[in-house]
Amino acid sequence: MNLNPNYTIPQNTRIGHVHLKVSDLNRSLDFYCKLLGFELITTYGTDAAFISAGGYHHHIGLNTWQSKNMPPAQKNTVGLFHTAILYPTRRDLANIFQRLLNHDYQLTGAADHGVSEALYLDDPDKNGVELYWDRPKEDWPKKEDGSIDMFTKSLNLNDLLKELE
Repeated sequence: MNLNPNYTIPQNTRIGHVHLKVSDLNRSLDFYCKLLGFELITTYGTDAAFISAGGYHHHIGLNTWQSKNMPPAQKNTVGLFHTAILYPTRRDLANIFQRLLNHDYQLTGAADHGVSEALYLDDPDKNGVELYWDRPKEDWPKKEDGSIDMFTKSLNLNDLLKELE
């Protein structure tokens, strides 16, 4: 295979959706729609559903085609690490955090990455989910050579909640 070493993906390319294998479609819809607030766009028979934010055809596909009633995948194997859901503002992230608190939904972590702030949790099938917002690009930390200086520090959750005051 002769690959062009100078090729770069087009600048406006984005990841359009993720499609998850789940064990119980209704339980997953409760999590993604009733808790996180995604809209159900359509179902595909009784074994798949497509959900979105803002009416897009789908940001997340959920199906039980190969996974109905199966246990969660093991954490220490290859596969999806997490699905990252980007919120438009820090206040939006604070709102979903307050909602998770109100429903006693357990976080698996929370981090300040310099470029973003993130909440981590698992969906009902133990698929990792990151809820985050990006700081403005001009505020991203930089190294001396100008590259981005991402890090992982503890996120001050009380400070995040102050966005709601």
